[in-house]
Amino acid sequence: KGCFVSAITKWRFSQDWPTDKAPLSKSLLLVPSTLSILLALLFQHYQKFFVYNLQAVKNDLQIWRLICGRIICLDLKDTFCSSLLIYNFRIFERRYGSRKFASFLLGSWILSALFDLILVEAFQYSFAITASNLPSGFLGPVFALFVPFYCSIPRVQVTQILGQFSITNKTLIYILGLQLLTSGTHIWVVATSGLIAGMCYTNSVLKVHQVLCIPRWMAKLFSWTLEPIFSSSEPTNEIRIGMGATVDIQRQQRMELLDRQLMLSQFVHVRRQRRHQGRIINWNRFFPTLRQRRNANAPDVRQSEQEVAAPPLEVSEEQVARLMEMGFSRVDALEALRASNNDLNVATNFLLQH
Repeated sequence: KGCFVSAITKWRFSQDWPTDKAPLSKSLLLVPSTLSILLALLFQHYQKFFVYNLQAVKNDLQIWRLICGRIICLDLKDTFCSSLLIYNFRIFERRYGSRKFASFLLGSWILSALFDLILVEAFQYSFAITASNLPSGFLGPVFALFVPFYCSIPRVQVTQILGQFSITNKTLIYILGLQLLTSGTHIWVVATSGLIAGMCYTNSVLKVHQVLCIPRWMAKLFSWTLEPIFSSSEPTNEIRIGMGATVDIQRQQRMELLDRQLMLSQFVHVRRQRRHQGRIINWNRFFPTLRQRRNANAPDVRQSEQEVAAPPLEVSEEQVARLMEMGFSRVDALEALRASNNDLNVATNFLLQH
């Protein structure tokens, strides 16, 4: 339902690789970064083979530069920023599978190379702007990943600065993208071609997602070779705690995660019981807040909650609009937000899984 389901239906491939281990993202994070550091520190005389020179491609037909010049970054700042972005974009490999993720990278990599040539020729013809050398590296697909990131990842507010500027879960990724965008002279050409390639592949323009895709046999081959080397351990049932957190923050995160798990299990139980009745469930009655559950041992409080109905909770229209943008109805969005005490994360988890 919503943009999550539409994004999945646009990527019409079967999943062949495991989604939790993300071996492709890990390999893209380690191998190009290691080669870039080695070229910058030890093998500087080999950097000339990885220069992204479009004039040599066009005049001397050095097609191999389209491959070598678009794999390894020669600038360590670009290597650092692109590695951080790939690490954050591994969510797409875990969500859609490694084969679809690899198909998107391959398609956007080929399309961005084509758009690089078109943009350079267009600006040279129209504005007499010559860009012979473009920034090297796996930058086109990295910028292309911003398109599904903007379309399919919901924006959740984390905090506010000075009461006016909102900080969301996507702010850091956009800051890294801007940092990468301002790292070179002609990197705007690579960024523009990458964004256009991402839009073409995501929106299935001319059915490029069916033409530029990874074959099933190749996906299985790389699954046998890359997965044992680069795959990480599967997530356990233990609660994940952020690195560097203090003891108080860890306790708070554990309480919040346990609270969400309890609410989710109660929600599943109630929906199974009331599914045949066909009426809207009063979520607030079945999902008391954490503060109410802490005082659940007092019998008088429990009786008073059962006898006296609590007043309806005011729901933020902005959060309702965000849920409706994902494809949910207004009634479901209101009920989910009331049940979760206006917690957009909890409400989104309820609606997505049920």
